[in-house]
Amino acid sequence: MQRDRPSIGRRLAAEGTGSFFLFATVIGSGIMAEHLAQSNGAIALLGNTLATGAMLFVLITMLGPISGAHMNPAVSLVSASRRELPWPDAGAYILTQLVFGILGAWVAHLMFDLPLFQLSVRARTGLGQWTGEAMATFGLILTIIGTVRHRPSWVPASVALYITAAYWFTSSTSFANPAITVARSLTDSFSGIDPHDAPAFIISQLVGAAAGAVMGGLLFPPERASRNL
Repeated sequence: MQRDRPSIGRRLAAEGTGSFFLFATVIGSGIMAEHLAQSNGAIALLGNTLATGAMLFVLITMLGPISGAHMNPAVSLVSASRRELPWPDAGAYILTQLVFGILGAWVAHLMFDLPLFQLSVRARTGLGQWTGEAMATFGLILTIIGTVRHRPSWVPASVALYITAAYWFTSSTSFANPAITVARSLTDSFSGIDPHDAPAFIISQLVGAAAGAVMGGLLFPPERASRNL
């Protein structure tokens, strides 16, 4: 028989905790990196990348057994579309990710003595960056589906390493997460995005996630014989 799923309250607590720390890490490490790098963009991006990859590994290892450690609406939507997560639960996951992720962004501002409420003025737009976001999210979903199938214990490392690489091989520096895109529109720091540019990023992410789900279904079809009905 399939193991009982943890209660929805416990799973939402895990998603909230994970989103809070992940978003605080992305934004806080960006602020720290920009300050220490002294206008060297490559060094700032490297600092931001390493902190994000390391935190992803920790959070997925710690919280994955509880909620799956999605921390990303695109991941939750794909999980629901694959019937791995009930749609009402996916909606609750997404709301929790967004609310606690924004709280994480605000805490990052508090830690670095920045104004709590900000809107970014960093322009991130154009076909190249939209393509980068679609590619980043496509690869993330494919990484998760494939690793869950063949090497479940490697999911934390695989996701962390993929995002670390995607920060550098995509033109957009791999947001790959609609909720974090919203949160990053609320910080006028290194990791920010102009709120006017955020909707196109989110659309690109959802297109990439859908493509990743389709490709994942083709490469890693469900093992019907092993399923418990």
